[in-house]
Amino acid sequence: MTVIPIRLVGDPVLRQPATEVTDFDAELRTLVADLRETLADRGGAGLAAPQLGVGRRVFVIAPQLVDGGVDHLVNPVLDFPDDEEQGGPEGCLSIPGIYLDTKRRLNVVAKGFTQHGDPVQVVGDGLLSRCIQHETDHLDGVLFIDRQVPAQQQRLLATLREAAWFDATVKVSPH
Repeated sequence: MTVIPIRLVGDPVLRQPATEVTDFDAELRTLVADLRETLADRGGAGLAAPQLGVGRRVFVIAPQLVDGGVDHLVNPVLDFPDDEEQGGPEGCLSIPGIYLDTKRRLNVVAKGFTQHGDPVQVVGDGLLSRCIQHETDHLDGVLFIDRQVPAQQQRLLATLREAAWFDATVKVSPH
């Protein structure tokens, strides 16, 4: 297990859709362990493989959000049991220091696999739902700033434009 530097907005890997995991092997288990350790070191709510520069469909969730349940998903597929939405502040370890009110679905059912290839389902609401949607967006090459209304995006881009590492590409989430 290793703490890996987190890729920052502007790194092309954050804008590429991640590839599906087909081999549930030692390499995948090492990736999950590295994601866990890096997340614990940085203190976030979740962390996706592309944020470590790995274009694979896998993410981890902070243990306190899952209350002893599954803390990672491989090849997640999301379903929304209703149309309820939530607003609230959201940030990202790949966009340090920026927190914006972001609309997400209130409830989610995420199906996928464990690092061992066992099918798993995670049902979440509130912050857990927000985290699952945020990390799945990372797997699709979408950042939470892409979910802001255009005027908010423009203000944010104007603020960050001076940073050499910032990528001003905006993409709409498929979720």
